[in-house]
This record gives sequence, structure tokens and C-alpha cells, in this order.
Amino acid sequence: MVRQAVRDVRAAPPPLPADPTGGALRRVVDDLAASSHAIGELMLEVSPAYLSDSEAADVLALLCEQIGEPLEHGLAACRYAMSGDRHALHGTVL
Repeated sequence: MVRQAVRDVRAAPPPLPADPTGGALRRVVDDLAASSHAIGELMLEVSPAYLSDSEAADVLALLCEQIGEPLEHGLAACRYAMSGDRHALHGTVL
């Protein structure tokens, strides 16, 4: 009887019900990352990857203004397009 009580207490909790909004939110984040990658590729066409952020900012400021994107987001998208790492978008886009 004691063994059964210990097993009952130590048993894994039942799985949580699926969150229907979790999947939708993940798709929104994935879409945002994909569009940021496309913007980053556009930025790389204008400003080559070998330029530093300060040099690229001089070149990209006008483009970002024309497309309505903050310069910081444009630079982050550029870094994301080069690296493929979503951490490049942290704090700016995502």
C-alpha cells in the first residue's frame, strides 16, 4: 500500500492540454522571420556584407526610410540574412 502511494505521488503529471494559440503564434513568428530574411537580402544587395554596421548605416539609411523600416531593424535583418541565426533579430524585430 505504501509503495502504491509513493508511485501515485511520484507519477508524472498528465500532459497539459494543447494550446491552440501556441501554434498560431509560432507561425506568426516564423512569417516575421521569413520577411526579415527577405528584407535582409535586399539590404545586402545595397550594402555588401563586408561593410561594418556604421558604414552600412550610411548606405542603408535612405533605403530604410523609403521602405518605412527603422534603420536598426534593417541592420538586424541584414545580420540575420548573413548568419541565418534568429538571435540577430532579438530586441529589434522579434
